[in-house]
Amino acid sequence: MAQTPRYPLPDLNTLPDDLKTKILEVQEKAGFVPNVFLGLARRPAEWRAFFAYHDALMTPETVGRTSGLTKGDREMIVTTTSAANHCLYCVVAHGAILRIYEKKPLVADQVAVNHRKADITPRQRAMLDFAMKVCLSSHDIDDADFETLHAQGFSDEDAWDIAAITAFFGLSNRVANVTGMMPNPEFYLMGRVPKQK
Repeated sequence: MAQTPRYPLPDLNTLPDDLKTKILEVQEKAGFVPNVFLGLARRPAEWRAFFAYHDALMTPETVGRTSGLTKGDREMIVTTTSAANHCLYCVVAHGAILRIYEKKPLVADQVAVNHRKADITPRQRAMLDFAMKVCLSSHDIDDADFETLHAQGFSDEDAWDIAAITAFFGLSNRVANVTGMMPNPEFYLMGRVPKQK
């Protein structure tokens, strides 16, 4: 049985113009409106803050910053740590994006269940080990964790990115869980079957 959201979704036409414009841009690009965009729009000031930080972390080039993490790396962190936080919405939605960026139809399911057995590189495994430690026991992070990342070519700025993405989506996971946010059906099939050329 599909869960219904605990908070009613606002009518797109009642939203402030800046939110409406951004949501319509997303709809144009994706072909649908991901539920998170309407689910959080009931509080416009929080929506703006959420998506400003989201974009700074997930598309740092839009704020003039470079990152040692690929788009696939960032989505892999979100999918893996969201699974640890039992967030269906983020595992399904970001898992879909991960499959597309990595061009691997199995990778999202693998990292969501057990990243240590996933078909990923040693560099990505070290990244996810660090992200999971941030997710589950950030108080235990020490210099050895940074040294492990450095050995795989990550900088201290990359470690900050891994930690910040993990922490930000920890917030997102909890809001999605509390509000009963469900993944859009479109996410389930994205990136699973290669597009025909």
